[in-house]
Amino acid sequence: MAGALSPGAIDAIVEGRHGDPFAVLGVHEADGAIVVRAFVPGADTLDAVTLDGDLLAHLTRRHAAGFFEGAIPRRMPYRLRAANRAAAWSVDDAYAYGPVLGSIDDWLVGEGTHAKLYDRLGAHPIVHEGTAGVHFAVWAPHARRVSVVGEFNAWDGRRHAMRKRVDTGVWEIFVPALRAGTIYKYEIVGVDGTLLPLKADPVGFRAELRPSSASIVCDTAGFPWSDGEWMAARGRVAPTRAPMSLYEVHLGSWRRGEGHRWLTYDELADTLVPYAVDMGFTHLELMPVNEHPLDASWGYQPIGLFAPTSRHGEPAAFARFVDRCHRAGLGVILDWVPAHFPVDPHGLARFDGTALYEHADSRLGFHPAWNTAVFDFGRKEVRNYLIANALYWIDRYHIDGLRVDAVASMLYLDYSRKAGEWLPNRHGGNENLDAIAFLRRLNEAVYGHHPGAVTIA
Repeated sequence: MAGALSPGAIDAIVEGRHGDPFAVLGVHEADGAIVVRAFVPGADTLDAVTLDGDLLAHLTRRHAAGFFEGAIPRRMPYRLRAANRAAAWSVDDAYAYGPVLGSIDDWLVGEGTHAKLYDRLGAHPIVHEGTAGVHFAVWAPHARRVSVVGEFNAWDGRRHAMRKRVDTGVWEIFVPALRAGTIYKYEIVGVDGTLLPLKADPVGFRAELRPSSASIVCDTAGFPWSDGEWMAARGRVAPTRAPMSLYEVHLGSWRRGEGHRWLTYDELADTLVPYAVDMGFTHLELMPVNEHPLDASWGYQPIGLFAPTSRHGEPAAFARFVDRCHRAGLGVILDWVPAHFPVDPHGLARFDGTALYEHADSRLGFHPAWNTAVFDFGRKEVRNYLIANALYWIDRYHIDGLRVDAVASMLYLDYSRKAGEWLPNRHGGNENLDAIAFLRRLNEAVYGHHPGAVTIA
């Protein structure tokens, strides 16, 4: 057959170890023919059809695991029609679509200056090349393979292996027909070929309730806001010169519902907001609302930095809570934790099989007192990740400011460490020069992009 793929390349696809599946799967010109190749486990037969369902070609099964290929008359949009003895089904092929990210994204990610990183990484419901679906993108520069997995592909990492953008180490794929509410994780093969524990999305906008730990596709760009008057006034006032009276509160402990259940964000808006207003406070300071695996941490060991905790409801409900606060004349400050993160296997720790977000040397990258990993503030991609996260909460959720937690642990290399457990800086001192520079850049970014917001140490 013209354009037939080599058995070795087919084996690599079927075994999930091909270095560049987009170079093989989908539509390609080979030996003068236009060839469609697809991997559809469980299929006995596979046809390429037009978008209207007209037959283009019966594809040949080249591997019993479900690898098919065959020539079509010309390069054109297509779908796949699969069948076995028990069923028939349609497949909208992810490998028929081009990349979503572009050269500007590569440049900004490579520089570590992508202020709206959350617009490009994570999972986004979009229409791409005329088709509705979800675009996934994740930073994992040292991985051999990254796949998005979920119920939609039977959690099979061979089926949606992603495209690597080699300049930045970002992996991406557009999966047609998926939508908001899809549960997913990333399957990552590390630099040494080790299959890592499934990872939640570092830029996941919604998360499952613990002990489940997957990410959930969620669009956070279209919340219906009614706090325009508050936001306009906020932009006219220098927040550091206005009087503030803050009520610090842990949403899970302030009050409980029947059966000792957590109150929802909407119930908290009905009860907490009027209470704080009646007591004369100008702001609520919320202990961390980021998704976190351990209730006892009160949120100070977050894993889902971009996801409001599902303990109280979905992201849209948290947005409604903030909206209700603003309409009542109450500002919202978030406790924000950029100092460290837990080492739960589905989180950031050794994300691509290497110390990616944290320092490799435990004397710099591990807090012995808290059993947590320390962010590598000297790495531009990590700084970008954290600063973009700060801007995300102010942009998408109209948060009025961030109270940065555990600043002392960031500033001092010997914080909570004994002699011999820490490394001095290049001047021989105990100041974390990278963390100091990060905090300066954080303030420049927050006050530059959102003059009405405030940062608090």
